[in-house]
Amino acid sequence: MGLLMGEARAVLKWADGKMIKNEVDMQVLHLLGPKLEADLEKKFKVAKARLEETDRRTAKDVVENGETADQTLSLMEQLRGEALKFHKPGENYKTPGYVVTPHTMNLLKQHLEITGGQVRTRFPPEPNGILHIGHAKAINFNFGYAKANNGICFLRFDDTNPEKEEAKFFTAICDMVAWLGYTPYKVTYASDYFDQLYAWAVELIRRGLAYVCHQRGEELKGHNTLPSPWRDRPMEESLLLFEAMRKGKFSEGEATLRMKLVMEDGKMDPVAYRVKYTPHHRTGDKWCIYPTYDYTHCLCDSIEHITHSLCTKEFQARRSSYFWLCNALDVYCPVQWEYGRLNLHYAVVSKRKILQLVATGAVRDWDDPRLFTLTALRRRGFPPEAINNFCARVGVTVAQTTMEPHLLEACVRDVLNDTAPRAMAVLESLRVIITNFPAAKSLDIQVPNFPADETKGFHQVPFAPIVFIERTDFKEEPEPGFKRLAWGQPVGLRHTGYVIELQHVVKGPSGCVESLEVTCRRADAGEKPKAFIHWVSQPLMCEVRLYERLFQHKNPEDPTEVPGGFLSDLNLASLHVVDAALVDCSVALAKPFDKFQFERLGYFSVDPDSHQGKLVFNRTVTLKEDPGKV
Repeated sequence: MGLLMGEARAVLKWADGKMIKNEVDMQVLHLLGPKLEADLEKKFKVAKARLEETDRRTAKDVVENGETADQTLSLMEQLRGEALKFHKPGENYKTPGYVVTPHTMNLLKQHLEITGGQVRTRFPPEPNGILHIGHAKAINFNFGYAKANNGICFLRFDDTNPEKEEAKFFTAICDMVAWLGYTPYKVTYASDYFDQLYAWAVELIRRGLAYVCHQRGEELKGHNTLPSPWRDRPMEESLLLFEAMRKGKFSEGEATLRMKLVMEDGKMDPVAYRVKYTPHHRTGDKWCIYPTYDYTHCLCDSIEHITHSLCTKEFQARRSSYFWLCNALDVYCPVQWEYGRLNLHYAVVSKRKILQLVATGAVRDWDDPRLFTLTALRRRGFPPEAINNFCARVGVTVAQTTMEPHLLEACVRDVLNDTAPRAMAVLESLRVIITNFPAAKSLDIQVPNFPADETKGFHQVPFAPIVFIERTDFKEEPEPGFKRLAWGQPVGLRHTGYVIELQHVVKGPSGCVESLEVTCRRADAGEKPKAFIHWVSQPLMCEVRLYERLFQHKNPEDPTEVPGGFLSDLNLASLHVVDAALVDCSVALAKPFDKFQFERLGYFSVDPDSHQGKLVFNRTVTLKEDPGKV
């Protein structure tokens, strides 16, 4: 890394070192993937080999050893993602660990006749919470892999737990998938298949592969549970009891349907159906028994003829039950592939913990801009393209990836730099009176929307005898290196072509500076000033919300790092509201989620709380990464 940074700095002598480091980090991560345990082990120092020995391997040796450029490239590709290992549609049996039965080849033949060899994936969220940054990776991987292979991707709601599902979550998930730029081939629900799933459960019992059990939930927890005393009950008895479960003759927890298998993690006989008397949002009171994830997931994949069932790593322990259940029923068996989750430092994404944050008033709701839910990131002003770019740079790896938030913010800056028009705003204002203003009335100043590319147009702002500047842009007694307005130190006003020079400081009774009186001259009529500052004239008053990290430590859920729990780690300065900020009138017609760069301040987005006569802006990111952030 040191050599790479040295080369980059040598070529980009005037670039910001922190920005270079961010970009080098991202590109190396994109090429090599996250560090593995072996990379983190301490290496013993080895004496440097002589230069002659290191150069001894000639091009001939490299070819003889088989270390060709193609192999190096494929290794890099393999580290970047698992997609190279994926099977072709219909070649499921070539996947390591895939279970082949006497019916497999015929089922795959029928599958190809139905799909025409098309790649099919699915994104299967539970509608019991809001999607977060980790889901963005899953969305990009499932939809992106299908798109890259001219395939299709289903959005399937895993709505098998009616107690926790709410209509607002269905709507929000659909909105977020569309916001990221993806359109599902079809929106489906696990509940679409409840009749078929029930019929298959009956068939499992008939084949002696499932039974009705009366062990309580607490008896089934853990991995070393005692075998069920009802495991070998007669098939006919289980059929009658399962029918009784469906008819509501058992209370919740009194009976379950369990499958006869042992999973990778040692868990024995996972539950397939349980009794719940909560009405379902789509099927109402038709059912009082509901299938579990372990039972539903693979069978819904089979029904929809999914070719690649892409899951995060924690579902690896369920791969055996996935294959077992499809084969036990002699139905088409897709292939489950696992990849590492994407997590961020300084973040909490658990639904339960976000609910705690909302309940305690630490955040306003699921879309509070300090959270890393997708609705929160949208509200803060993160463009969907930036989130997709971030997911692409992180890549798809088997290892779990925990990233620094500033790498995501760097992707946000890259997009907004090209898409967010410039405006001027003043957060802590200081009134400035130009005593020799060059015109009888205000002047109209043409300001480029994008100074680096004036072909993208201009907007007009008024320039009047009274302007407002940032209070921090003036100092009566400046410290060494201060280049903005001070006694004997004029400063330019951006875009006006004028320079102002201090003549008089007006103070209030408490000694606080209330206003300044200055004179102005044309910028080309004298010495060039040391600095140009932003300003506003005849401005709009607005509210600006400045956000910092919600938590103080990298891993707020880690008890070794935060012994008091994540709620004790809150950053009490994570939100600062500026009630009376001033912004130029070019943004007067801005709508919620419109984005701007406020010159010299950062990128800002219009909040939905805005109303007639009072805009509210959220700071999305600063212009440069804060060097104080680790």
